[in-house]
Amino acid sequence: MVRVLATAILFAVSLGAQTGSPLADRAVEYLQALIRIDSSNPPGNESRVAEYLQTLANEHGIENELLGGDPERLNFIARIRGTGRERPLLLMAHTDVVPAETGQWNAPPFSGEVRDGFIYGRGALDAKNLLAAHFAVLVELKRRSVQLKRDIILLAEADEEAGASGIRWLIENAYPKLDAEFAINEGGSAVDMSSGVRLFQIQTAEKIPTRLLLTAQGTAGHGSMPRPDNAIVRLSRAITRLMDEEQPVRWNSTTRGYFRQIAEFPEYRWLEKLLGRLGTEPVNAAAEIRPRAPELDAMLRTTISPTMLTSGVKINVIPNTAQAWLDVRRLPNETREEVISRFSRIINDRMVSISSVGEPEAPAAEPSSLSTALYRAMHFVFSNSHPKAAVAPFMSRGATDAAFLREKGMAVYGAPLFLKEPGESRAHGNDERISLWNMRLGTEMLWNILIAVAVEDNAGAG
Repeated sequence: MVRVLATAILFAVSLGAQTGSPLADRAVEYLQALIRIDSSNPPGNESRVAEYLQTLANEHGIENELLGGDPERLNFIARIRGTGRERPLLLMAHTDVVPAETGQWNAPPFSGEVRDGFIYGRGALDAKNLLAAHFAVLVELKRRSVQLKRDIILLAEADEEAGASGIRWLIENAYPKLDAEFAINEGGSAVDMSSGVRLFQIQTAEKIPTRLLLTAQGTAGHGSMPRPDNAIVRLSRAITRLMDEEQPVRWNSTTRGYFRQIAEFPEYRWLEKLLGRLGTEPVNAAAEIRPRAPELDAMLRTTISPTMLTSGVKINVIPNTAQAWLDVRRLPNETREEVISRFSRIINDRMVSISSVGEPEAPAAEPSSLSTALYRAMHFVFSNSHPKAAVAPFMSRGATDAAFLREKGMAVYGAPLFLKEPGESRAHGNDERISLWNMRLGTEMLWNILIAVAVEDNAGAG
């Protein structure tokens, strides 16, 4: 396997050397064009992105189609056919972006402007950068007539925020068109450690968003006469009890491997002594992890973030009810029913009810395998992309559409193509941006991965 991968990487590098990196330049061009299409969700209007991609695909003779139940929110699927000797590889990325507060940006959020070596715009990090890289690689494969042993499918999906017009519609109505052995998606991340190690985190599992509504009942009355059964007070106590309670700690195969691996890095040597205690006294051990690395603590347990409150009609009227929305991210090996039952015991107030809200949840799914040809190819490429590289399977705290495909038996990986740049991540924030070198490097690594996992072993550069 190593010999085959090494041969494939040499082939990939030779292509890049011959072309002078027009592949990466094309990805930058596509990203700028995609950013200029406002596909903020709501309302989405993702069909405009799908139609742009279709125009490009038609120009390059790439087989494609638009699919969906809503004409304003269509999905784009393209395919380059291989020999069929092995099952397809799916490249996926969503076309919708979160809204932008234009007045808070220093660069217009839908301009794709390049400034000081950065491409600015909504979607530059989430996830039009990935879509642009996917499409640039697809065009390069077609342009060079690379002999493939498996089909390469590109899915540009709508409505990632809710999924109703995107992945869930496609699975219900057109799954054979995207059925593949494995897929590359968002969700991974690469980060430079202070020790000089570049850690490539391949997302193989993810937490599950579980949106809950707390409703506290009370007795209405005049604000001049305080009441012991004030609904707002009940609600406040319920939230405080939930936030003060330590949630159970649970491992899965991904987090166990991840923690053991990063404990070997100088930055996380302190974690090594806590690994054993996570098995014997998990809650206490996790409580020691939280102040030093809250992101690691969040990988060990279900988390709760109150995000919205509503109550009352007038300042001098005690309301009948008060409500709070909770953004709960539960572990994939814990059910929604378990979470609600535990929360009810913690709140311990029969006048406070808990209900589910929002779109249907993503399904719980087993982590993607670490033994597939795609995972091995990614591991090889990332390991050879930096003098001090380390590669680890990773469970993301956020959510993607991968869970829906994992439930179908497809191995889906969040590929850490793009390096987390210095400073706080701007995904979903103001002045979202990605550097030109980061965009180019990520696209070239994606190319190497595809060549390693999909090119016929005896194929020449052509």
